[in-house]
Amino acid sequence: MTSWLEHVAFLAPDWKDLLEIAIVAVVLYRVLLVLSGTRAIQMLLGVFVVVGIYAFASILDLTLLEQLLEQLLRFGVIAALVLFQPELRSALALLGQNRLLRFFTRLEQKMVVEEVAEAVEELSRGKVGAIIAIEREVGLGEYIETGTPLQARVSDALLQNIFTPYSLLHDGAAIIRGDEIVAAGVILPLTQQSISDRSLGTRHRAALGLSEETDAMVVVVSEETGFVSLAHGGRLFRGLSNDQLRDMLAEGPPAAKPAGRAELSQPA
Repeated sequence: MTSWLEHVAFLAPDWKDLLEIAIVAVVLYRVLLVLSGTRAIQMLLGVFVVVGIYAFASILDLTLLEQLLEQLLRFGVIAALVLFQPELRSALALLGQNRLLRFFTRLEQKMVVEEVAEAVEELSRGKVGAIIAIEREVGLGEYIETGTPLQARVSDALLQNIFTPYSLLHDGAAIIRGDEIVAAGVILPLTQQSISDRSLGTRHRAALGLSEETDAMVVVVSEETGFVSLAHGGRLFRGLSNDQLRDMLAEGPPAAKPAGRAELSQPA
C-alpha cells in the first residue's frame, strides 16, 4: 500500500498547482462570459468539433485526414485571432478590471467627458452640426473603416475643428475609443425604425441606428436648433443641458428599453 502511494504521490496538488488551477478557471470563466450570446461561442464550438475529429483521426491513424487537420489548426489560430478580435479585446478588458486599473480608467473617462462636453457646448452655441460616438464594450471597427483614421488624443479644440462647416470631415461622425479620437468622417447606419418627429434629420437617425446595433453612446448637435441629444440603446434623449450631458456620459443613461420602435425621450 505504501509503495502504491509513493507512485501516485506526484499527483497530489500543492499550493502552486491549486493557484494555477484557480487562475485558469477564472480566465476561462471571464472569457466564456464575454463569448456567451455572441457568434464567437458558435465558432468556438466549431473549433472543438475540429479538434475532436483530429483526435479521432490520430487514434485511428488516419494519416491524410490528420495532416489536413494539422494544417487547418495551424492557420486556424491566426484566423481565430482575427475573427475573435472584438471578443478577445472585451475579454482582456474584463481581466484588467481591478481596482487600480478602474481608478485610472475613471480618470481617463472623466477627462474625455469634460473635453466632449466643452466641445459640444461650443458647437451647440454656434449651431454647428456634429455627431460624436463613444465606443464602449462593443467594438466599432467596421464603422471606423468608413472614415478617416486620426489616432489623436481627445480635445475640445480638435472636436470643434473636425465639425467646422465645409471641412472635409464635418459631415460624418467622430468616433472616440478610450481617450483617442480614432476616426472622423465616419458613416453610421441609419435607424430603420419609424420616427414620428419629422424635425429629426440624418444625424439623429444615424445616432439611433448605431445605438441600436451597439452599446455606444452617441452625442448629436442639431445644425438647425443647436439642441443637444444623446442616443443609447435605441433611445434618443433630446434637449440636454450641458450638465445633463456630462452626467449621462459619466454615469450612463437610464436603462435601455427592449428592442423595438425607436424611442424619443426628454430628460427629467
